[in-house]
Amino acid sequence: MRLGHGLDVHDLKGKAMLFGKTILITGVSSGIGARTAELALQLGADVIGVDVRAPAAALSAFIEADLSSPLAITDLVARLPQRFDALCNVAGVSGTLGAAKTLAINFYGLRALSEAVAPRLREGGAVVNVASIAGFGWRANLERTKALVGVQGFPDVDAVVAELGIPKELGYPISKEALLLWTFRAAHQPLFKARTIRVNAVSPGPVETPILREFRSVLGDARVDSDIARVGRAGTAPDIAPAILFLCSDGARWINGANLPVDGGLDASVNAEVLGF
Repeated sequence: MRLGHGLDVHDLKGKAMLFGKTILITGVSSGIGARTAELALQLGADVIGVDVRAPAAALSAFIEADLSSPLAITDLVARLPQRFDALCNVAGVSGTLGAAKTLAINFYGLRALSEAVAPRLREGGAVVNVASIAGFGWRANLERTKALVGVQGFPDVDAVVAELGIPKELGYPISKEALLLWTFRAAHQPLFKARTIRVNAVSPGPVETPILREFRSVLGDARVDSDIARVGRAGTAPDIAPAILFLCSDGARWINGANLPVDGGLDASVNAEVLGF
């Protein structure tokens, strides 16, 4: 159906998918976070961005902050509005900073922020965690992953890494394994479930962002090139952002505790290989 000035009603509905919603996006200054913020604005949302440096694009609001310590999380939460509709946990590091720092940002800081803002999320709101295909091994490493997730609050991460014997070079995949398991658990925790707040994850494969070079140094060229070869090309930030924002929308109101691979088929390929079918 065409409205005045040649505007299609279906186009209008698409552009208004997030109309009136306020979305908090971490890691907003580059890569997937930047594109998610840009698209959210185009879809009618107000965007509050969080990053360690200011974004190039204008947002509804921006807060300079990091997620690497409990004090940083407390300071950030104190500067956030009292009500918003969704939290997109996009911020993360590649693993070059070592296992403790990587776990502090990619998992414990992310979890602490999510739990701290849960009372401010409107009923029926959403938390969307950007995990990774690198977290595929959580089942094979279940006891270690359960131990990481079972630690309450924001711990002394150096002590946790030492206790569990986590190698420096495995900080990134292990952080994503923990994030996936926590996503499944959090979806059914009273803190979120009692207020019908949905908690889901998106797991990208290799994505052409500035951090990809760091992944090559952490995971190795062979691993990254193999993953890209399986699906024909690396992903891009515009491939990932729509999936994140769909999970923020009312269209995903019956999706909870799910992990959505947005990876060109990489998860399916790895499953086929591991399971032998």
